[in-house]
Amino acid sequence: MTETMTSPAAENIELAGPETPIERLLATFIVGDTHFGVDALQVQEVLRHQPMTTVPLAPADIRGLINLRGQVVTAMDLRRRLDISGDTDPTEAMNVVVRTDDGPISFLVDAIGDVLDTSGRELHPAPETLREPLRSLVTGVHQLDEDLLLVLDVKATCRPAGRGSDQGQPT
Repeated sequence: MTETMTSPAAENIELAGPETPIERLLATFIVGDTHFGVDALQVQEVLRHQPMTTVPLAPADIRGLINLRGQVVTAMDLRRRLDISGDTDPTEAMNVVVRTDDGPISFLVDAIGDVLDTSGRELHPAPETLREPLRSLVTGVHQLDEDLLLVLDVKATCRPAGRGSDQGQPT
């Protein structure tokens, strides 16, 4: 079962229509207080909470595995991956399943937004003030009416964290 939810930050943005160029569409979601978007073509599906199996000794940002109609999918906690304070409640988390070269990965997020048409909106470079690792994973920023939309690089986000990370450490 899939479900989309409307984000208050997206109220005055034009939603995708039949004549919208597909490469300008961003699927949006919220992690903490931050509004993110990824290329809609990379999103396989959006799901409510899914039962999860934990993986011993997995990196801290890997919350577990979900069974998606017989396919095993890694569930990545974006709060941990992006070093955003707080904790995503795994029983309340939504899943944004993205396609990667290595198969699907589920991003655990706090809320789902809309698919937005960013045609005609300038993509600004990632601000210097963003902390790592977030800064290296954001390809740019769109100014919304009341918020900023950070555009995530799916491929870079799914890449394992560097050697200095807390991989394999219990949380």
